[in-house]
Amino acid sequence: MNGLTDFIESIAPNVWEIRERVLESTWETIYMILVSALIAGIIGIIIGVILVITNKNGIKENVVFYTHSERLINTFRSVPFIILLALIAPFTRLVVGTTIGTTAAIVPIIVGIIPFYSRQVENALLEVDPGIVEAAQAMGSSPLEIIFGVYLKEGLPSLVRVSAVSIINLIGLTTMAGVVGGGGLGDLAIARGYNRFQMDVTIVSTLLIMVIVFITQWIGRILIKRTSH
Repeated sequence: MNGLTDFIESIAPNVWEIRERVLESTWETIYMILVSALIAGIIGIIIGVILVITNKNGIKENVVFYTHSERLINTFRSVPFIILLALIAPFTRLVVGTTIGTTAAIVPIIVGIIPFYSRQVENALLEVDPGIVEAAQAMGSSPLEIIFGVYLKEGLPSLVRVSAVSIINLIGLTTMAGVVGGGGLGDLAIARGYNRFQMDVTIVSTLLIMVIVFITQWIGRILIKRTSH
């Protein structure tokens, strides 16, 4: 055990010196991912479903509403995340009382990922066989029954797939949030590693982020296999 400790200390002395901070930053990143994914996931699915049912030939077709919603989503998607952080700073302060820290970073992360995820949800649900939707309508199913019994049920494998992709994008947003004091591994890599020329800190932070991404992909593949039919 002492040999392993000495080895780690020899190849990454700065990391070993702040090992508690590394663990704390890892937890901060996981915290941002979990909370952001949960909230953005719920909102994104709702928006995605609304887009599908109000689209042309949708069960609640409303082309005017769909067109305006699509434009709004595209507008938010076109704003670079770093700029978005500054633009919604007043809203972030209103929600959590501050614009600095891990919890504050969650607000712009959610706002940044929702347009991307809702569009992914829309595309996933559009893969559902229209014939199944038409059959459900012919049997007198209500819109809610079609949404939950057809779109979300039949489109579950695709939803899992796009959710995994969206979470990976979300992980990228957490690292960018760290650049402006959002905490987490991104903040550690820049503030401690890059700014203080401690390359081992930057490398370890990057590797930990990659591990989180790989775990996300692994869980996503398992869920896709279990939900496919």
